[in-house]
Amino acid sequence: MHEHEKSDSLVVPAKPPNKVGRPAAEAVERRGLAEGNTVEPTRPGLRAGLGGKTGLERVREVARKDKEAKFTALLHHVTVDRLREAYWAVSPKAAPGVDGATWGAYGVGLEERLQDLHRRVHSGAYQARPSRRAYIPKADGGQRPLGIASLEDKILQRAVVEVLNAIYEEDFLGFSYGFRPGRSPHYALDALAAGVYKKKVNWVLDADIRSFFTQIDQLWLIKFLEHRIADKRVLRLIRKWLSAGVIEDGKWSETPEGSPQGASVSPLLANVYLHYVFDRWASRWRKRHARGDMIVTRFADDFIVGFEHLGDAKQFLNDLRERFAKFNLELHPDKTRLIEFGRYAARNRKARGLGKPETFAFLGFTHICGRTKTGAFWLRRVTIAKRLRAKLKQVRAELMRRRHLPIPEQGRWLASVVRGHANYYAVPGNLDAVAQFRTQVTRAWFKALRRRSQRNRLNWARMGRLANRWLPPARNVHPFPEVRFAART
Repeated sequence: MHEHEKSDSLVVPAKPPNKVGRPAAEAVERRGLAEGNTVEPTRPGLRAGLGGKTGLERVREVARKDKEAKFTALLHHVTVDRLREAYWAVSPKAAPGVDGATWGAYGVGLEERLQDLHRRVHSGAYQARPSRRAYIPKADGGQRPLGIASLEDKILQRAVVEVLNAIYEEDFLGFSYGFRPGRSPHYALDALAAGVYKKKVNWVLDADIRSFFTQIDQLWLIKFLEHRIADKRVLRLIRKWLSAGVIEDGKWSETPEGSPQGASVSPLLANVYLHYVFDRWASRWRKRHARGDMIVTRFADDFIVGFEHLGDAKQFLNDLRERFAKFNLELHPDKTRLIEFGRYAARNRKARGLGKPETFAFLGFTHICGRTKTGAFWLRRVTIAKRLRAKLKQVRAELMRRRHLPIPEQGRWLASVVRGHANYYAVPGNLDAVAQFRTQVTRAWFKALRRRSQRNRLNWARMGRLANRWLPPARNVHPFPEVRFAART
C-alpha cells in the first residue's frame, strides 16, 4: 500500500542479533542505547522541551530525527494548562468512576483542583484509583468489559497521552490507524480499498486477536515503553494505572495482565504494544519474505493483510502465530480466516467449480467482491447486518422511553441518530442499507407514537410527513475510497 510503503522508509531497519539463532526481533526489543542519546546527562538547551523551540515541538523534532533517542524529561510538559485542556476534553456526560466525581462537580473550584492535582503528580503523591468495571453489549450478543476511570485519572491520562503522542506519532507506521490524532476509521477503510485496487491482492487474512486488551503482557509493555521513555516519573505513572485494579460489585481485584479498555491511556498503550509486536515485525516480514505484493491495514487490534500469493499468506499466518505466542497474544481460532479475495477471485473460483468469493468484515462494513455495471471489479462495502440490527434495537428501546416527549424533541433526537448513522455508513454502494435504516427508524417512531394513546389517529400519510420534516434523506456522504486516499497521500 502506498502509505504503508512510504511509512516503512521512516523506520530504522532492525539491527541483526550478534548471536546466531536468536530471533532478530527479540534482539531489537532489548537493544542498548544509541551513542549520545538523551538518557545521558545533557547540555542545557538539548533536553527535550528546553531552549530554542518550546513545548512539545522539541520532543517531536528529536523523536523524528533520532529513532534511538530516549526522553529523560517529559513530566514537566504535564502543566496546569495541559491538565485544564484535558478536563475540557472529557465528556461532561461521561460515567463517573469509583470516586463518584462528575465533570460538573469537579468544575466547581476547577483551578484549585487542577493546581492540587499538578502538585501531587510532580511531588509523587498522586495515587491512581481502581477502575469501575462496567459492561456494554456487543453486536454478537456478548458483553465487552470496560474500565471506567475516576475523573482525575481521566484528566491526567489525557494530558500524559498528549505528551507521549509527540514521540509515538513520529514512530508509528503508516498502516496503523486506530485512535491516532488526525486518523479516522474511514482513513483505514480508504487505505484498505486502495490497496485492494492498486496491488495484486488475491488472498486476504481476516485476523482477530483473542481478548487483546486483557491479554497485554504488562512487563513487555513497560519494556517497549522504555525504548523511548527514560523519564522514570512517567513510567511510574503508567505502572500505577496498570496496577490500580478494578472494582466490580464492590470488590477489588488485581489486574496483573492487560490494560483497562475504556481508559484514556489504553488506546496509546495498545498501539505501542502492537507497534513492537506486530507493525514493525510485519513491515520487516514483507521486505524479507514476501514474494509478491502484500498490504497491511490495522485499526487498534483489528487488522487485515492482503497477499498476492497463497504461499506468502500461509507462511505469514504461521509465523504470526509464533510471533504472537512470544508476547502472550493469540489469534482467535474461530474468527481468523484466510480467504480468496480480490479482482480475480470470482473468475478463479468459477474456473475451479467453486462458488462466489467469501466476504470479510472490517470496521463495521462487510467487504464484497462486486462488479460495476460495465463488469469491472468493485470492492463493495455494506453495513454489517448484526451492527444494523443492534443499532435498530437500541433506537426502538430509546424511542419507547421517549415516546411521551413532544414530537419536535423526538424528531431532533432521531435526526441526530439518522445523521450520525449516515455520516459513517453512507459510502458508495451502501445507500440501500442507509435508506433501509432510515425506513426502519420511521417505522419504529410510528409504532412508538401510536402507543402514546389508545385514541391515537396517526396514519402513515401523516407519519410520512413527520419523517420528511425531521429525518434527513439517505444520500452518499463519502467519496470513492481510492479517490480520497490518493488525494490525501
